[in-house]
Amino acid sequence: MESINNEKPFQQSDIKILVVDDREDNLFSIETILERDGYTIVKANSGRAALKILLKEHDFTLILMDVQMPGMNGLETATLISERDKLKHIPIIFITAFNYEEEYIFQGYQMGGVDYIYKPINPELLRVKVGVFVELYRRNHELMMQEQKLLQANKKLEKEIEDRKITEEKIRLLNLQLIENNTHLQTTNQELDRFAYVASHDLQEPLRKIQLFTDKLTLKMNVDLPENVQVYLQKIGKASKRMQQLVNDLLKFSRHTHDNLDFEKTDLNELLSDVLSDLETDIQKRGVKITATDLPTIHAIPSQIRQLFQNIISNSIKFCKTGSTPEIYIRTEVIKGANIPDIDRKLFENTFYNIYIRDNGIGFDTKYAEEIFVVFKRLHTYHEFEGTGIGLSICKKIVEKHKGFITAQSKLNEGSTFIITLPEKVLETSTA
Repeated sequence: MESINNEKPFQQSDIKILVVDDREDNLFSIETILERDGYTIVKANSGRAALKILLKEHDFTLILMDVQMPGMNGLETATLISERDKLKHIPIIFITAFNYEEEYIFQGYQMGGVDYIYKPINPELLRVKVGVFVELYRRNHELMMQEQKLLQANKKLEKEIEDRKITEEKIRLLNLQLIENNTHLQTTNQELDRFAYVASHDLQEPLRKIQLFTDKLTLKMNVDLPENVQVYLQKIGKASKRMQQLVNDLLKFSRHTHDNLDFEKTDLNELLSDVLSDLETDIQKRGVKITATDLPTIHAIPSQIRQLFQNIISNSIKFCKTGSTPEIYIRTEVIKGANIPDIDRKLFENTFYNIYIRDNGIGFDTKYAEEIFVVFKRLHTYHEFEGTGIGLSICKKIVEKHKGFITAQSKLNEGSTFIITLPEKVLETSTA
């Protein structure tokens, strides 16, 4: 059957029946009998009129054809219909007032007839016979729909197989590339380790000289120096000691020597105080207002957490709005591991701290919330704001080293909030 709509379920109104009779009263009678079943009835008052309709419309379910019609009778009309490929599939029920010989009836069957109904028409018999062919049509319609679905499923399966083959080949090539990249990365890491070790080692000598001469000035000229100079010398001494600690940590980092012994009980309030002391010049210069609630004591590597705080707070100071007073708010929230998305179920009962560092600076588009932690990723040009683009990537690495998480929330011109999630105690640490 043709022109079947495979996009919608079968409905009774989809059934189209062509009734052909030269008498209007017969047409009206048949239409009246069948209309209660919801069929679409198309009428033709002659064989030629029926052929004209069939030239335009091929989607008839059934044809009810009067045999005795002037001009072109029903059998002649049926013969012409059966000769057309687009029409010969339509079953024809002949309606006649005569009881023909078997040879004549056989001729009707050869012309596409499937049954005979004799006049006067029995309404119930007509409805039953039409209903039989409608049911056959419906089942055929469902089979064709099922066939279409199977064909579509087969095409989809063929495409999936082809896509899988392409994907497998891509994976194979990517694996080869990954092996090559890993080899190159190992070589690069070894070179970086050697460079970091040499660079850190070479920094020790000028640091020792700074500390030596600072101590000599403090001891020998302490009485003669103005009070503010003494303060500056103290700051130089403290800064050089912290620098030396950073160099030592860099040496350890380059040689992969961080282990459980590097983690210790650490008061974050003291670290924050040290960081604010280091940033004192910038804070005073820009008039930064810093508000901090009490921070927890955790199991951590102090020098790394100090660097974490310093990087984020210095960023907040750097990316402040022109003409407004920079404000930084630091607060802590205690949470359980079960409240952290995608965390290992073994850590559900562990205590974590969310440390929020919020500013009122220029902010950034939220779509960059993950990209900002990528090494060398910059959202502004060097001419707008100085920096290398590695500060936040270092922060991410430090937090992951401590088995924690770091995220950022922001909107343009509405400030930023960095959320650092750290465990109270690191139970497992990496040596890498």
